[in-house]
Amino acid sequence: MYKRTCIKWAVSAVFCVAVGTPALAAETPSGLAGAKVVSAEEVKKMLDAGVPVIDTRVAAEYAEKTIKGAKSVPYKEKSAKEPGFDASLDQFDLARLPGDKNAPLVFFCNSGECWKSYKASAVAVKAGYTKINWFRGGFPEWSGKGLPTQ
Repeated sequence: MYKRTCIKWAVSAVFCVAVGTPALAAETPSGLAGAKVVSAEEVKKMLDAGVPVIDTRVAAEYAEKTIKGAKSVPYKEKSAKEPGFDASLDQFDLARLPGDKNAPLVFFCNSGECWKSYKASAVAVKAGYTKINWFRGGFPEWSGKGLPTQ
């Protein structure tokens, strides 16, 4: 019995390695060239000072609950969740961002495995925006600190 169990386990292990198991979505990087990673407290100060805060999540998430005063500009992603993503596969309406590329902006999503704000920040940097703030902790960090939502 023991030998048969060991053989089944070994066959299962080889099968999983050969076929592959579904990869877990990767965590976003800890930083992004051309953007400043900011905390919830920093976002609150910027929001209070009139800096646009952009929610890059899907419209349904924005409608359910968001940072009070945030604007919805969804990042529709089809590209890989990796730093070298192909932005041409995605959709992000840069025309909905403020026209002044030297004015500060904050992007956020759901943190961790949510890549929308990372990608939006990268696309904005590539488009010439110079003061991009990436709120990596996103909505979970914001709501976890009891900051205002709508």
